[in-house]
Amino acid sequence: MAYKLVRNLLFQLSPEVAHEASLDLISASERMGILRPFIKPPQIEPIEVMGVTFNNPVGLAAGLDKNGDHIDGLAALGFGSIEIGTVTPRPQPGNPKPRLFRIKEREAIINRMGFNNLGVDYLIENVKNARYKGVLGINVGKNFDTPVEQATNDYLIGIRKVYPFATYITVNVSSPNTPGLRDLQFGDSLKQLLEAIKEEQQKLSIEHGKLVPIAIKIAPDMKSEEIRLVSDAFKQFEVDGVIATNTTISRVGVEGCQYADETGGLSGAPLTHVSTDVVKALYSELGDEIPIIGVGGIIDGASAADKIEAGAKLVQIYSGFVYHGPSLIREAAQAIASVKR
Repeated sequence: MAYKLVRNLLFQLSPEVAHEASLDLISASERMGILRPFIKPPQIEPIEVMGVTFNNPVGLAAGLDKNGDHIDGLAALGFGSIEIGTVTPRPQPGNPKPRLFRIKEREAIINRMGFNNLGVDYLIENVKNARYKGVLGINVGKNFDTPVEQATNDYLIGIRKVYPFATYITVNVSSPNTPGLRDLQFGDSLKQLLEAIKEEQQKLSIEHGKLVPIAIKIAPDMKSEEIRLVSDAFKQFEVDGVIATNTTISRVGVEGCQYADETGGLSGAPLTHVSTDVVKALYSELGDEIPIIGVGGIIDGASAADKIEAGAKLVQIYSGFVYHGPSLIREAAQAIASVKR
C-alpha cells in the first residue's frame, strides 16, 4: 500500500524524471538508515550459479542504475544481485528526449535510452566507493558511434576495465536502441565476438588470479532456428551464462495504447510469455550445461516461478519492480523457492 502511494506520486512526473527521483529517494533513505526497517529480505537458501553464490535468486536487471550511482540503496531492498550498466568505454548522452514511456494499463514500458551513461571510468569509481559486498554484475556495451565491425574492441575495453570489480560481467548484444547491435547475435559476428571475449577472459583470469564469469544477454525476437544456432555458439565457446531476455521490438500486447507506436524496446507484462518461451527453447538446447538467467515480464511470484520451471536458474526484474515495488523481490523469491528444481 505504501509503495502504491509513492508510485502514484512518481507517476505524476515524466518517466525519466521519476526514474531519477525514485533512485535518489532510495539512496537517500538508505544513507539515513530509514530504509532497512521497512524491508523484509527473502529468507531462503542461497544458490550457486556460474560459480557464484547468490543469497537469493531475484536480481535487479541492468538499465535501472546505468552508472552505479545507487548500488548501496538498491542493495538494501533485498535483491540477490545487482546488475549495473549498460556502460560504454566513453561517456555518451544517449538518444534525444523523450525516450522513456509508460503504458500503465498494460504494466509496460517502452524505452529508447540508447546506452546513456557517463562512461566506464565513472562507473568504476562508484563501485570502488560502494559499501555493498554482494553479487555485482556489470553490463558492458559499445559506444553508438563505434562501427559494428569494430564493436569487439569496445567490449574488450569494458571487460578489461570492470573485470577486477565485477562478480560477473554481462555482454549486451541485444539492445534495440543502438543501430546494428543486434547483428552481433548471429553467425560469424557472434562467433568472432565470443572467441575474443573468451581469450580475454582467460588472460584476465591469470592476471587477476580469479575467474569472473561472463554472460551474454540476448533478445526475445529470435526464431527457433536462431535460438538453436546461438545455443550452438554458446556451447562451442563455453559461455558462462545466458541472460534471456532484453526488451522486444514487438508491440504485441500494447496495440492501440498511447505510446505503443514509439520506437524502442518494450518491457513489462507484455513480454512475460515471450521471454519465458525463449528461456524454454534455450534450455532445450543448453540443458544444465550453460545456466540461464530469466528476465522479462516478471510482475508477480507466478511469472518468476514460470521462468524457473522453463529452465532458468535465476531471474532478474526491472519493469515489474517499477510497477510493484520492493515487495516483488520477496514474492518472487518465495515463489521460486516452492518450485521443484
